[in-house]
Amino acid sequence: MSIERGTLMPNFELKNQNGTTFSSSSLKGKQAVVIFFYPKNFTSECTKEVCSFRDSYEDFTAHNVKVIGISADSEKSHQKFASKFNLPFTLLADSKKKVRKLFGVKNDLLGLVSGRETFVFDKDGVLITKFKSMNATPHIEGALRQLKKLA
Repeated sequence: MSIERGTLMPNFELKNQNGTTFSSSSLKGKQAVVIFFYPKNFTSECTKEVCSFRDSYEDFTAHNVKVIGISADSEKSHQKFASKFNLPFTLLADSKKKVRKLFGVKNDLLGLVSGRETFVFDKDGVLITKFKSMNATPHIEGALRQLKKLA
């Protein structure tokens, strides 16, 4: 089961696209965070989603929000993906899908494709909203709408 509103952000550590270890606990009490799980680098809908986050990145940073994308792709794949599409935010490699399970993100399309779900946490690390849709567009719009309510 997916984590619910009011839940504290789970503690986890993963490597980013540069091979540096990222710890979720480093953000708690400092800034709000949007964590989006997506199925796979370089696929059409996933590319659309990350590029939408990229195109709205200034809207997120204007609200002091850290944006993080997570998929099962490797650090090297993330590095190529981030470079090709000029992504200004962190991509984390969850190759064993441990963090996906920690958040309760389920597979979609009859269990064949990793799920697409976005979680928005306030600066104290409390989940304020989440979105689940295989369509990328609602994730960015919904996250920004909720963050504007916090401001």
